[in-house]
Amino acid sequence: MTLDHTSSTHPLLPPTTEDQRFDWLRLLRSRRVGISTFYRLMHDHGSASAALVHLPDIASTAGVENYQICPEAVIHAELSAARSLGATLICRGDPAYPARLAELDDAPPMLWALGSANILSKPQIALVGSRNASSLGGRMARALATGLGEAGFVVTSGMARGVDTAAHLAALTTGTIAVLGGGVDVLYPAENTKLAEDIVSQGGARISEQPMGLQPQARHFPARNRIISGMAQAVIVVEAAARSGSLITARTALDQGRDVMAVPGHPFDARASGCNMLLRDGARLVRNAEDVIEALAPLAEVIDPPSPELPLVEPCGERPLAEIAKLHQTILDRLGPSPMGEDQLIRDLGAPSRIVSPALTDLELEGRINRQPGGLISRIG
Repeated sequence: MTLDHTSSTHPLLPPTTEDQRFDWLRLLRSRRVGISTFYRLMHDHGSASAALVHLPDIASTAGVENYQICPEAVIHAELSAARSLGATLICRGDPAYPARLAELDDAPPMLWALGSANILSKPQIALVGSRNASSLGGRMARALATGLGEAGFVVTSGMARGVDTAAHLAALTTGTIAVLGGGVDVLYPAENTKLAEDIVSQGGARISEQPMGLQPQARHFPARNRIISGMAQAVIVVEAAARSGSLITARTALDQGRDVMAVPGHPFDARASGCNMLLRDGARLVRNAEDVIEALAPLAEVIDPPSPELPLVEPCGERPLAEIAKLHQTILDRLGPSPMGEDQLIRDLGAPSRIVSPALTDLELEGRINRQPGGLISRIG
């Protein structure tokens, strides 16, 4: 698909002025504007400033009364907090924006980054696993991160306790990226405060799509996990229970077309049950960093950052916003706290899966539904 590049306000090009960046941020921070809605509004109206003008009327058409867009003071406060911290706002299409992440339909329009922006364009391997890691799991994470770092990979993880922490620590000198579930300025858990500071001071980066100052909540982590896997060439799961966030990351990685690898564990160890399930279902078995390197294409000597003039993949179809809102509500009306199969839901709705599946992803990222192993879905709240 060829896009017109003659205008800097084209909806699929990054903002080129501070006013445009302000409007992008204000649109995305407005109530009920998720990622897919942001892109659709940009597609329909050509710029964030135009979308902001029309947003109250669009919300009213969708049944939302007395809608107020995000106040300008909120955006000024976020930008001021970022300046004080030294964080950089990277928009989709900017040279520093991770190229692999930009390929995704639900790529964040903007990321806050603290540290070295250059590291985001380097080849990455995601390393995730249990927060309650065993001694052996921690040793394995450190060995993998060390070997992969020496081979030229950046190690990406979520700065959680356990496996994430071990991976970041081992990759400090070779390069590591922490993707946070809250604001880039919120250091969670507290015991990783020094690690967070060391990641930045030693040439790595902390990134987040969330507003500055936002405390991480459980509903943010599925969205955080898609960034971890989306930036990476492969995802390695070291330890994971049968129902864990690491398995959500692995499932997301498969949906994104990323390689999924797992470290095997003892059948009686609950912390290894998720990894063993992945291996049963076809994930590549990993014993050491050499297994990972052998499975992947050889790295180029230099990875050039993406050109800012390359067109982004248009994530939106042509369905009106009101129709999307109606579909979201219909799905929520069908769901309850008891899980039901996604296939059954699609049959009940009588709609094509190509329409329902993106809506389910939107609702999951908004924290309104919960997707469980086995293709089961339930409503939250």
